[in-house]
Amino acid sequence: MLFFFMKLGLLLSGGKDSVFAGFLAKKSGHDLVACISIVSKNKDSYMFHTPSIKNTEKQAESMGIPLIVRQTRGEKEIELKDLEVAIKNAKEKYGIEGVVTGAVKSVYQASRIQKICNKLKLEVFNPLWQINEEEYLKNLLKEKFDVIVVGVFAYPLGKDFLGRKIDKNFEEEFKKLRDKYGISLIGEGGEFESFVLDCPLFSKKLEVKGFKDEKEGGNSFRRELIIY
Repeated sequence: MLFFFMKLGLLLSGGKDSVFAGFLAKKSGHDLVACISIVSKNKDSYMFHTPSIKNTEKQAESMGIPLIVRQTRGEKEIELKDLEVAIKNAKEKYGIEGVVTGAVKSVYQASRIQKICNKLKLEVFNPLWQINEEEYLKNLLKEKFDVIVVGVFAYPLGKDFLGRKIDKNFEEEFKKLRDKYGISLIGEGGEFESFVLDCPLFSKKLEVKGFKDEKEGGNSFRRELIIY
């Protein structure tokens, strides 16, 4: 846990977890001086969120924060080298003293980010780590985050969930699905991925101009957004 204000780099995936983590870091008094996005050619990356990842450029622009983008082939473990290069670049270019992540329960992700930051002598800020899912979802709505679903990857979710807004109705419906099927309220089991269109960090709301849906399996669909 950090007890002094720092210049931080935000690992930005476009989804609710990374953006909300950045919001909490800012709210705690830290200075977000750079965003870092990894664009993986492997849609099934072990480390990185992939649906609509290229639109983090629009999010960073709305936050008024410079963005470092690094491409990766998305090969397990090897992709971590690309993340290390991007974080090192942010340290050298923007003087970051630590990194903010949206890790909630993934020990795989959290431990590997920690290892990279230890090597680069950077702090790690994980404000969502092991948070209660219901508490997190309530806070997300309380802080007026405008979030939509851009990927579903588990039964009983289907294509009709793409584009759904994460709101009170979503919360109530997902509680029933959790109780019946054991799925995570926040998609922590990989059930769904999200994209943030607006939040207190943004100077303007992002508008969806269009989208392209892709079916990958029986209960696997993703939506690539066109944002302006």
